[in-house]
Amino acid sequence: MSEEISNKHKPSLTVTDQINWGPGLAVLVTVVVFVLAEYLGAQITVIYPVIKHWTSSQTTNWLNNSIYAQFFYTLIAEAITFGVIWLFIKWRKDKLSVIGLVKPKLQDIAYALTGLAIYFPAYIAAVFGLSSLIHGLNINQQQQIGFSQSTTGWPLVLVFISLVVLPPIVEEILFRGFLYSGLKKSLPKIWAVLLTCTIFAAPHLLEGGSSGLLWVAGIDTFILSLVLIWLREKTGRLYASMGLHALKNFIAFASLFLLHAH
Repeated sequence: MSEEISNKHKPSLTVTDQINWGPGLAVLVTVVVFVLAEYLGAQITVIYPVIKHWTSSQTTNWLNNSIYAQFFYTLIAEAITFGVIWLFIKWRKDKLSVIGLVKPKLQDIAYALTGLAIYFPAYIAAVFGLSSLIHGLNINQQQQIGFSQSTTGWPLVLVFISLVVLPPIVEEILFRGFLYSGLKKSLPKIWAVLLTCTIFAAPHLLEGGSSGLLWVAGIDTFILSLVLIWLREKTGRLYASMGLHALKNFIAFASLFLLHAH
């Protein structure tokens, strides 16, 4: 009886209390996993040209212009990212539920649509606000996505999976799941939010190719991350964030590959 009474007065552990990694480890693992997945994805993808005994120019052309090469690179990199995070969480004797991978609910769809309605006006306001404050800020740069806009047929399905399906799932697990959870373990929430958004936006700055830093993509992903974190906090799950991320990517996909084709 006394044991039951004492158990009633024990404070219940929050999800944050259950996380067995802190801010430093969260940032380190996130950066290492991101770089490692990119590197290994490229190295594994290049095995095919080696097997075929292609020349250097043939290999470069295939890697830069083949839908299949880009798809397998994306698939491998995303699989490595998820696999390492899963192994790390298991190694720390945690469960995937602590980063928001719990049973989804139907209301996650409504939250994702709400997030979309918040994101677009916020992004437009941020772009116009910053362009008026920062002289010379180029908001017309083109993002290098690695796929030809003239793609049709079956390869277009692979592009859809590479842009709309895989990144929203894995990036939400890595950034709004693993990284954000570790940061808010012992940091004030505002710092956890800002650091997550900054680390998420940083790689997108490099997607301008020869045009230099792609500031508009950095602004875009920073604002998007703010809304994605809000959804994570509001629902306690990652699915609304994944949904919004996928919707945003689908709009870009439709604009570049479907509308462009017509």
